[in-house]
Amino acid sequence: MLHGLLYEEDSLGVFLFVTVALGGGAAWLAGRAIAQTWRPRWSVAVYSMALGAVVRFFHFALFGGSLLSLQFYAVDAAVAFLFGMAGFRMTRARQMARQYGSLGLHSRPGPSP
Repeated sequence: MLHGLLYEEDSLGVFLFVTVALGGGAAWLAGRAIAQTWRPRWSVAVYSMALGAVVRFFHFALFGGSLLSLQFYAVDAAVAFLFGMAGFRMTRARQMARQYGSLGLHSRPGPSP
């Protein structure tokens, strides 16, 4: 059912390995690195586009997929973006909690004395 829409190889396993595991893992690490260096959120989109091209090349070089397919590049870049944003969001949340947790912004106000 997803064959031809999300991936072009004969096996869903190839898509899951190359796009999700390798590309998604690299995007997760890129998102974490972007957050750790306090760069803006839109940087994840830029890196995701580059990673989408790399993942597309892996499909082409290793499994005979098409190199210049806009549809499959968009899928690869979208998966990279989702993983990159998840890595960014988790890392940024930890940074904020560590840096600003002592302000008590998450505590409920108590009764006035």
